[in-house]
Amino acid sequence: MKTLHKYLVGQVLATLLLTVAVFAFVVLLLNVLKDVLPLLFSGNASLWLVAKAIGLLLPFACVYALPMGFITATLLVFGRFSAEQELTAARAGGISLLSLISPVLLLSLLCCVLSAWFNMDIGPRSRVAFLNLKHDMVAEMANAQIPEGRYINEFRNYIIYVRKNDGGNLEDVMIYKVENESNVVATVIAPSGKIVSSPIGPLPILHLDRPQTFRVSPNGAPNVMSFSQFDLDLNGLESSSKAQTNKVVKPKISDMTFLQLRQELRNLERLNLGVAPAATSTNVSAELRSQLTAMQKQQKDFIEPVRVAMHREIAFSFACFGFTLVGIPLGIRVHRRETNIGILMALVLVMVYYAFVMLGNSLSGRPEFFPHLILWVPNFIFQAVGAVLLWRANRGI
Repeated sequence: MKTLHKYLVGQVLATLLLTVAVFAFVVLLLNVLKDVLPLLFSGNASLWLVAKAIGLLLPFACVYALPMGFITATLLVFGRFSAEQELTAARAGGISLLSLISPVLLLSLLCCVLSAWFNMDIGPRSRVAFLNLKHDMVAEMANAQIPEGRYINEFRNYIIYVRKNDGGNLEDVMIYKVENESNVVATVIAPSGKIVSSPIGPLPILHLDRPQTFRVSPNGAPNVMSFSQFDLDLNGLESSSKAQTNKVVKPKISDMTFLQLRQELRNLERLNLGVAPAATSTNVSAELRSQLTAMQKQQKDFIEPVRVAMHREIAFSFACFGFTLVGIPLGIRVHRRETNIGILMALVLVMVYYAFVMLGNSLSGRPEFFPHLILWVPNFIFQAVGAVLLWRANRGI
């Protein structure tokens, strides 16, 4: 029994290392072709910086390569194990399939822990380090100071949020004026804007179109004002001590670690309280209450992408276990030695899994659909289907 366990675990590990290396190379190659080679050919980066960028991208590539490699390894190993009648011989010796694969299932759980480390910490950190290196090489300072999808608290008493920054063209801009770090006293919301250069300093000017200003008076009465345009010169704002010591480009939500996402969620929930009390006040008109309610809903919409990113990092960490439960019985049923069949099946299953991930990400701005829960659906499906298939394979059905 121990000999069979060592044999299967050794085969899975050897195939896993090979498949992870192949998939990591593919993911790495796509990122290199997209982000690194243009910098090298343009003369903005040396070979040393390119090598450093590739090294920083490698942990990020492993985030996706590890689950893909594990399902491919199980399909190939158990397909060959069944095709060569080794499984039949083990059953003839009185060994059940479940007892035979128990070390492989344990290995998949260990890979889940490793995947969680890559997903929730080292992967995002390496991605951010690569982006910082890339921004240093291309010197896009203006756009780097206003990253999209990020609450920027680099300026004392001001917090800036931009949902989208497309080459300096901004969408859904929110500017909070705060006191005591978390008490919001005024909020400026604009559907669009752009970044323009400032004549008085290196920082840009935020030119906002059709902004609305929400302010709470000292007696607690809310006040909303609309303007045709509004300019905020960042050079006129006093920098916080944090900004003076932190010069790197801040990460987007999709590039944050789990701990950073949790802190971001807490900050957003605390900022959300700036509008909520006024929206429920009985001392405001129906029209103003409607505007405040819309603002409150918009703020909640900004919270959901953070929640989706947190659940994505956790849920994707369990992919190895679900892939193993499905890959083992499918490999046995296919009963083929050829590697092309196993790789094709693995790619199809990975595409099915990622379809749910992409669906959850696409609905991150629609909290009414609970996109953070959609990210858990493929895990439940793969684990349930895999458990049924294993039960049937164990009984020889």
